[in-house]
Amino acid sequence: MTGIEFSDNGSTAFEKLLGHNEHILDQWNKLEEAFWKNTSLGPELLEQVRRAMAFENGCEYCMVKGGKPDFDPSQIKISIALGFAELFCKDHRAIRQAHFDMLREYFSVKEISELCTFIAFINASQKLGRTFNLTEDYQQHAVTNMDELIRKD
Repeated sequence: MTGIEFSDNGSTAFEKLLGHNEHILDQWNKLEEAFWKNTSLGPELLEQVRRAMAFENGCEYCMVKGGKPDFDPSQIKISIALGFAELFCKDHRAIRQAHFDMLREYFSVKEISELCTFIAFINASQKLGRTFNLTEDYQQHAVTNMDELIRKD
């Protein structure tokens, strides 16, 4: 059971929880669409970051949507982005100038700005999903399940 009842607005369980305020739901969806359709980082990098963050944030709904991150570790930009995203989830206050200096070695300023805003947005989404207790049972687009994910550890 989720923390609050679903609204009639939205097409996914997450959207139905936000749908109690249609304006917020609409703007939330527009921001999400902006990240995925107008990315300078590439959808593969964004998806790997989203997956890694799902596990750091403990959002079952998000974990089963794509499973664990699945990329070639030699893809250094993705590896660096994941490390930064995981640190953000664990303790955003621990981020220092040295972390941004490292990001600058692989990303432009525009990409760093986009990466940080994407991470903040996904972090909020996943923590909200976890807060509302969106479990795997509500995920319509699951590619795996929690039993599978736990077995792989």
